[in-house]
Amino acid sequence: MADSTLIAENPLRGFDRNHAGIVVAEISGFSLVSIASPLGGEDALRAAIHSWLGISWPQVGSSTFSRKDKTRLLGLQRDQIFAMFDHPGDHAVRVISNQLGEAGYYTDQTDSWVMLRVSGAKSRTALERICPIDLDPKAFSPGAVTRTVMEHHGAIILRDGQNSFVLLSARSSARSFLRAVERSVDNIDHRV
Repeated sequence: MADSTLIAENPLRGFDRNHAGIVVAEISGFSLVSIASPLGGEDALRAAIHSWLGISWPQVGSSTFSRKDKTRLLGLQRDQIFAMFDHPGDHAVRVISNQLGEAGYYTDQTDSWVMLRVSGAKSRTALERICPIDLDPKAFSPGAVTRTVMEHHGAIILRDGQNSFVLLSARSSARSFLRAVERSVDNIDHRV
């Protein structure tokens, strides 16, 4: 029997393209772990997170950021968050559980999602064409996060800077999602 070796690949193989000042790039080297609080254990989990990262549990619709492992906690629902952090290897759940112990329930989500960053002065204009939520900074300021739909794809959108957005969508339709984002970027007026 022949020896086989599996090699992990990013869903978009490191895609990175500058569209006349709007950069669309796959995010790699980060892990994504779902953290859920057990019934009655909310306070213990929140205290463990604060002790580890020095940040609080985010409110639904917002995120908190720690420089420790460039960890961002995404508040997607009341008793569950996503932790997106700088960890390129396997065993992301082990990293979290080593820090938080049995304070929560953890599920590795890394291989389920494609992560894109769309950035540049007209990134919001491009995304508004395919995203039904109001992305104006007054309504969706840096740190805001929500679930939405973009061109029939379920997505999570995070505003991680004034002109920068992180998009997460199902890995199984990564190429189709990328095409929708690129088509929207290509169809805006890039003149300043």
